Amino acid sequence: MKARQLALTALGALALGACSSLNPFASGAKLPALKPIASPIRTAEDWRVRLGDTGAFVLQPAIVGGVVFAAGSDEVARIENGKVVWRTALKTKISGGVGSDGNRVVVGTPKGEVIALDATTGQIAWRGNVNAEVLAAPAVSDSLIVVRSADSRLFGLDPSDGRQRWVYQRATPPLSLRNAAGVVVESNAILAGFPGGKLAAINPGNGSLMWEGTVAVPRGATELERMADITSLPVLGSRATCAVAYQGRLACFDMANGSTLWTRDLSSSKGLDLDEQHVYVTDEKGAVMALDISNGASAWKQDQFAGRGTGRPRVIGDNVVVGDVEGYVHVLRKDDGSVIGRQRPASSPLLADPQRAPGGIIVQSRDGSVAAVGIQ
Repeated sequence: MKARQLALTALGALALGACSSLNPFASGAKLPALKPIASPIRTAEDWRVRLGDTGAFVLQPAIVGGVVFAAGSDEVARIENGKVVWRTALKTKISGGVGSDGNRVVVGTPKGEVIALDATTGQIAWRGNVNAEVLAAPAVSDSLIVVRSADSRLFGLDPSDGRQRWVYQRATPPLSLRNAAGVVVESNAILAGFPGGKLAAINPGNGSLMWEGTVAVPRGATELERMADITSLPVLGSRATCAVAYQGRLACFDMANGSTLWTRDLSSSKGLDLDEQHVYVTDEKGAVMALDISNGASAWKQDQFAGRGTGRPRVIGDNVVVGDVEGYVHVLRKDDGSVIGRQRPASSPLLADPQRAPGGIIVQSRDGSVAAVGIQ
């Protein structure tokens, strides 16, 4: 019981953006100072909208055709060019979201309710229930909605009425990390990482397993030491499908059959991104790294953000962008990792993944601020 209580404490710290030993919210913790940038590129806060504080939950904006759909503590909004087109109060706490395909906007609640709204009007289209807490943003397409519950079950729902089509469930370890990672839906597969270090490709038609890859192998004498969970989204490129595990490894696979291309010992609960040349990942200390996508060899490492609760890196054109717990967005040059830009669109932690948008990114902070950051 003592070990389990300790684990839950560590998990709470991870949910806030850093592991317990590096928790920037700990009493008396002082963040490393930011270094001046010699010749910064132009960045700008194009607009900012304030929604409700997200509290203990990590809510992600969804971008469809330049339109932003975002959620606060108990409301969902449609934002165009920094103007709120509609704002719908749900009168219930939102814990997972936002997912949208431009027709439906879908969120989840701590009690397992799934709520779909009409993207044009903001009116509630239907309410369903998966009978388990929803922490991740639902994946929404015109043919299927995939909802991941906190116990790592995947539910395939009908977009028109929320009717359940299938459920994918697998055995999980006695102890796992609480996280807001959802799934990636492609035309012929759903990619999801699981506790215990497994990456699975699921058939969207019936929820059956297509293939399974091992990202990390749990090791250690205690349940806490053996936690090797995938707590971030996998990424899919033309050359590889990659995922990273906490207390584990980064691994890349052949999407066709799930065969392992290469692995690299590396712990991350924050996530990764990729392009045609490199895989970019934020490690558990907050350093940002680039690895050769063909073999995992190190290309560069930017460690000046270590201890700042750095989040998932996102590739934006020729740059890589990351947020931190003080609300800063940092811009790194993709070819060598040098810091070339900085903007502060929020004064609270940027725990949600930065979302690509025309001309830059959309970020959401813990206090509910949704902002567009333009990058030259």
